[in-house]
Amino acid sequence: MTMMAAKLAHFVPAPPRSEEPERARPLISLEGAGIIYGRGANAVEALTPTDLDIEKGDFVALVGPSGCGKSTILKLVANLIRASSGHVFVGGREVGAERIGIGMAFQNPTMLPWLRIRDNIMLPLKIVEPFRSEFRAKRKTEFRDRAEALLEVVGLKGFGDKFPWQLSGGMLQRANLCRALIHDPALLLLDEPFGALDQFTREELWAILQQLWMDRRPTVILVTHDLREAAYLATRVCVMSARPGRIVADDVVPFARPRTLDMTFEPEFVALTQRLRGLIVDARTGKV
Repeated sequence: MTMMAAKLAHFVPAPPRSEEPERARPLISLEGAGIIYGRGANAVEALTPTDLDIEKGDFVALVGPSGCGKSTILKLVANLIRASSGHVFVGGREVGAERIGIGMAFQNPTMLPWLRIRDNIMLPLKIVEPFRSEFRAKRKTEFRDRAEALLEVVGLKGFGDKFPWQLSGGMLQRANLCRALIHDPALLLLDEPFGALDQFTREELWAILQQLWMDRRPTVILVTHDLREAAYLATRVCVMSARPGRIVADDVVPFARPRTLDMTFEPEFVALTQRLRGLIVDARTGKV
């Protein structure tokens, strides 16, 4: 046998390539993720094993009765709690394996009262890498400019030198959005960020948040009890049942952007919010 024949005799052809490329994992994926608090007779199932995929750039609103697990899902994604069962993948890896940039905003802005608004906004840059290692060198130049640019976007130009106690609740929530976005996070987690505000301020901040999302396209999970807010802001609305929480509906919001407040009074928009309301009523009474 010649040398060439010997090589051919040991040659094993590679398997044919699939014509369809392997589907990339969504940015966020819950696979049978459940939460049980406590043990034995005191155990409480807060979230039944749940599947949920959220693609990069999605804006998903979670709605449902109080105690249904909306904030629990947020905490699972943020790795603030660990799943009792199943798996949670963020950025293609199980949570804790590799970090991605996350911004968070809650109903209470929790600004540090001894810091000026600009310094409060820059806090993530002082904590999160790779910004942390550059903070000393850039805090008075590039990072300051970044904070000032965000303050202008949300209508707070000129308020960077104020202290938190000098701003109204609506102004503090605007600053809170700036802090959540200052480090250009890939993922933005919002837990009732406008719940404590009056209706007019809330609607004004809807428009600001919508524009920020359109400009930057982070992936967003919003927990809210306001169905108009959910339908105005989100690309998808997931309805959850009463405890133990589970997702009973996942609706795509079909309205074009930019959305306006006038749109929220049109028949199609009202029909969507009424459908969501009906699902929540059914979920509260155990019909779904």
